[in-house]
Amino acid sequence: MFGMAALFAAVTILYSSLWMYVVRHPRAPVELGMDSEFSERNQWLAVQGVQKESPAEQAGLRAGDRILAVNGRRLESVKSFDDVWFRGRPGDSVELSIERPGQPGTLTLRGIFRTARRRSSEVGLARESALELTGSFPVLFLVVGLTVLFLRLDDSNAWLLSLLFGGFIALPGPTSFAALSPALQAFAMTYRAVFLGLFGALFYLFFAVFPTRSPLDRRIPWLKWVALMLGASIALPGLHVGDVRAPAVLIRIVGQSVASIAVHLYIYLFFALGLVSLVGNSRRASTPEARRRIRVILWGTIIGVLPAAGERVAVDFWGFQPSFWIDVSCILIVFLFPLSFAYAVVKHRVLEIPALLKRSARYVLVQRGYIVVLFVVAAAAIALFTHTISRFFPADANIGMALSAVFGVVLVWASAPMVKRGTERIDRAFFRSAYDARVILQDLAEKTRTVTDRRELATLLENHIKGALHPKSLACYLEAGDGNLVAECGPAPREFDTIPAALPRPKFPLRFGALFIPQELDTIPAALPLLREIAQRGKAWDVPQSPDAAGDLGPLAPECLVPIPGRDSRLIGLLVLGRRLSEEPYSGEDKHLLDSVASQAAIALENIRLAEKIAERMEAEHRAAREMEIAREVQARLFPQKMPPLRTLEYAGGCIQARQVGGDYYDFLDFGAGRLGVVLADISGKGISGALLMANLQANLRSQYAIALEDLPRLLESVNRLFVENSPDNSYATLFFGVYDDATRCLRYANCGHNPPLLFRDTGEIDRLTATTTVVGAFSDWECITAETSLRPGDLLVLYTDGITEAPNAAGEEFGEQQLIHTVRSQRHASPGALLTSIQAAAEQFTSGTQADDLTLVVARVR
Repeated sequence: MFGMAALFAAVTILYSSLWMYVVRHPRAPVELGMDSEFSERNQWLAVQGVQKESPAEQAGLRAGDRILAVNGRRLESVKSFDDVWFRGRPGDSVELSIERPGQPGTLTLRGIFRTARRRSSEVGLARESALELTGSFPVLFLVVGLTVLFLRLDDSNAWLLSLLFGGFIALPGPTSFAALSPALQAFAMTYRAVFLGLFGALFYLFFAVFPTRSPLDRRIPWLKWVALMLGASIALPGLHVGDVRAPAVLIRIVGQSVASIAVHLYIYLFFALGLVSLVGNSRRASTPEARRRIRVILWGTIIGVLPAAGERVAVDFWGFQPSFWIDVSCILIVFLFPLSFAYAVVKHRVLEIPALLKRSARYVLVQRGYIVVLFVVAAAAIALFTHTISRFFPADANIGMALSAVFGVVLVWASAPMVKRGTERIDRAFFRSAYDARVILQDLAEKTRTVTDRRELATLLENHIKGALHPKSLACYLEAGDGNLVAECGPAPREFDTIPAALPRPKFPLRFGALFIPQELDTIPAALPLLREIAQRGKAWDVPQSPDAAGDLGPLAPECLVPIPGRDSRLIGLLVLGRRLSEEPYSGEDKHLLDSVASQAAIALENIRLAEKIAERMEAEHRAAREMEIAREVQARLFPQKMPPLRTLEYAGGCIQARQVGGDYYDFLDFGAGRLGVVLADISGKGISGALLMANLQANLRSQYAIALEDLPRLLESVNRLFVENSPDNSYATLFFGVYDDATRCLRYANCGHNPPLLFRDTGEIDRLTATTTVVGAFSDWECITAETSLRPGDLLVLYTDGITEAPNAAGEEFGEQQLIHTVRSQRHASPGALLTSIQAAAEQFTSGTQADDLTLVVARVR
């Protein structure tokens, strides 16, 4: 909260400083010699007068002309005009597009800038003094608003008051920020547009809830949020001009003039509703003191704000042009508004600040007086010692001074503990609760860093709270895994003085006349209605001293209940405090301390719970990682471990998986007698699911692959049937199965929906072994068709999965078949193993190392 307040203060002070600078330097370095006034509603600059023999007169400007554009730029705001004037130089020309009453169309005039001259009307002590006062307009709002904010950081009303005062600071204008650098100009315009747009909403919101909710807010509680949303809708379009603007959609529907009127109506409507709420609260005040407080603010608002508001209404709706002294008078009267708040805070204890200020003043006087007394006593002791010791030494000897210096050092060293104890006693005498809170919170902040379990935290809370507040009993309940609250410390042992020791402790409440034996509450159910009420309160609660006030917690005899809220406002703990040993009630400062302690405990609990979850997750991830490593090792064993040697064929296969396990599969099956089965498959899905389906397909193939020599279609139809039965409906596989005969160099194959393998002929041609049937595992009614091709020495066969050709780069482009062909041709004479490695490396380089799918290849060269 302090950081947010400091940020708000820095932003508001910076804007105020910039505003006070520009109002003291309002003149541009150049001029044309005319008087003008900007109309926000019509978006033109009305020429009110033209000086004789001025550049404006020479350009042809007349009083009554309306400047619509400057240098071809439409005047959306006064900023468009000021940007040209503040960046102009004497001798520069400026083009003005004007509309002259009585003449059709738009005239274009061109003027030459001259150096701006000081006007005689601006000279005068009274006028200069008035300008100086009005030029310091933000100061009083800053002092009052920020003082209240920093003294009451935890009070929402203090925040609302500071925001409202920030809105008042943005009201004077329209002011040009063209003299500033572009960055500061953008900041100032953004601040002014935001707070000017939200001013009406903030004015209503503050008086709707301060000092209590107004009758209007009780009837229409959602109105303040509607006001804020409307304020944001007119602030955002005007960020670039530093003013409010109607949304573009409203302008298109009703036009610029009506939309401008609607914007002003919104601001004045909610301003009026704020006054209505303030009046309503003044009538509902229940005590004379409350009425005095609210009436100070009411009359300060009416006298201070209404004249300026009336002036602005006349300007915005009827085009009234106030004189200099009327304008100054209205601004000076506005100072009564923050002054009334300052008076109410100091005199009538609004927001409970005066007690703190008075106590602080007394504390400073006593503490400084204590230091002065100690200094006087020490000086007197040293003087007495010097006077006494000087008798024993000659007058001109330095030994006496040396001994006096040593005595002074020893006195300071010896009195340091006494000074410290005295300071602590003063601290405790004036700010005992604040002192205890500081000590407890500092100690808790240090110790909660090392707390590792709930019991340790409960013990820590018990020791600190008992040491500070001395309750007769204290119970600490913390959330268990099932959501119930379990007692980690306390409740304090019950007194059973009237019951013989031989009798067992009762397990339920017993009442014998006036004797009540409470139940030992070790667990509080999460569904207890009282817990929901405590969670909604969110702060320490004084339990009313009535038989049924504490509900099911009555056996604990609670005096104060302190919720420990979690991040989601759920109750994760509860402190139950009995009466204090001093029999005094728990004060507001005591409860504030307990809320602070509960917040510290909530953070510690969340950290403990987070640490437990992290430990569980790390353990689970460790197990999962180990299981994945085992799965990777198992899958690696599923790939061919031996490669049957062939006289006419040199081949190699490899797979680089995108994850630890994958769904690509290749295999070399030894049929004996110089015949080799070559398998390449791509399973739908990745990761664990793909790996399991891949293992299923591999098992089906290897268990009956001998059938392929006699009837390859029958083998694959059997594999398809088993795949359909043992896998989900949406699973399938693309498969290439080829049987190569070493004696005849003939390849008989079935391509089940797989990417067509590329057969690079020795002549330079490329044949594609296209699909002979559809994918495996998608249909139970499935028929396999085979094909056959003859290979010749020098031919090169490349089988691949779509992970190669569909590998994407950062721009979304795919590696593609053409780059695959180019890579193969550039490395055609390399060994199959080296060529396979080159293709995989080319694909990885293309994707910059970001692998989206498994890269699986089989490369074979005919000898």
